[in-house]
Amino acid sequence: MCAIEDLLDVLVLKGRIVIVAALHPQRFVAPAILDWEADYVIIVKENHPEMLADIQLLFRALAVVDDTVTKTESLDAGHGGIERRQLAASAAPADYLNWPGLQQVFRLGHTVTNKKTGTQRREIVYGVTSLAPVKADAARLLRLVRHHWRIENKSHWVRDVTFDEDRSQVRCGSIPQMMAALRNVAIGLMRLTGHKNIAAATRRFTAQPWAVLVLLGSKCEN
Repeated sequence: MCAIEDLLDVLVLKGRIVIVAALHPQRFVAPAILDWEADYVIIVKENHPEMLADIQLLFRALAVVDDTVTKTESLDAGHGGIERRQLAASAAPADYLNWPGLQQVFRLGHTVTNKKTGTQRREIVYGVTSLAPVKADAARLLRLVRHHWRIENKSHWVRDVTFDEDRSQVRCGSIPQMMAALRNVAIGLMRLTGHKNIAAATRRFTAQPWAVLVLLGSKCEN
C-alpha cells in the first residue's frame, strides 16, 4: 500500500476538493476520494499515457466539441516576467473515458515571458476532475490548480532548489522522510515569523545560528 492510500484512509474529506499531483494519477485514488463524498482534480502526465493521449486528442479537435468547452485566462506580472495562463475545460469525454467519477477534462497552458529578453517558457498540463461544469467552470478550475501550484512553490520548490534536496546523500531507512519533515518544519517556522525569501533567511540563520533560538521561541542571552 502506498503512502497516499494510507493518507486517504485517515483524512476526513467529505465535501472537500482534493487536488492530486501528476505523481499520483492511479485509479484507486479517484474512488477513494469519491467514497468520502469528496471531489478530485487530478493532473495527468506521461505516467498515465493512454489517458493523456485521449485528452490531447480531444483538444486537438476542439472545433468538433466547441459547444462543450469553457475557457478562461489570467495574466500576471512580477519578478521580471509576465505569466499568462489559459485553461479550457470540456465535459465531452466523460461518457467514454474509463475513469471513476469523471465529469470534465481540462488543458492548462502556462507561458512566462521575460520582460527584458522577450524569451518565453511554455508548459501545457492536462487534468481530469469529478467536478461537473455547474460546480466548476473553467475559471474555478484555474483558481484551484493555481492554488495547488502556490503550495508547491512555497514548499516543494523551496526544498528542491533552496535546500537542494534532490542531491541529498541520505538514503538509509526512514531518514529521508525525517529530513523532509525537518525541512518542512524549518520552512514553516520561517514563513510564520515573516520571512518571505527562504533562501535569504537560510543564509542569515547559517551565519547567525543563535538566531534560530529566537525562531523557536527561546530567549537568547548575551
